[in-house]
Amino acid sequence: QVQLVESGGGLVQPGGSLRLSCAASGSISRIYAMGWYRQAPGKQRDLVAIVFNGGNTNYADSVKGRFTISRDNAKNAVYLQMNSLDPGDTAVYYCHVRLPVANYWGQGTQVTVSS
Repeated sequence: QVQLVESGGGLVQPGGSLRLSCAASGSISRIYAMGWYRQAPGKQRDLVAIVFNGGNTNYADSVKGRFTISRDNAKNAVYLQMNSLDPGDTAVYYCHVRLPVANYWGQGTQVTVSS
């Protein structure tokens, strides 16, 4: 079993920044990819950013140039630096880990962008 612990969400004003963290622990032999998804009320869960084992990254068009995903392989951790936040970024953000035989989700952390 794998556990994901997220932190870093909260309330921020438009134009502000937040940094999300996610650490994976448990039976981890190999991680293919780690990423962040988000889900706003009444909407589906969408990919925000993902980093693959080789270091390649993908971002949703809406966050390109504002968000940066990074990974610490030694700690099995992934981070999401979010800058220039706007109200449209308000959502619950979920950490996701892709292993050879299963996928795991974090419990979610709320990000609210409001003045």
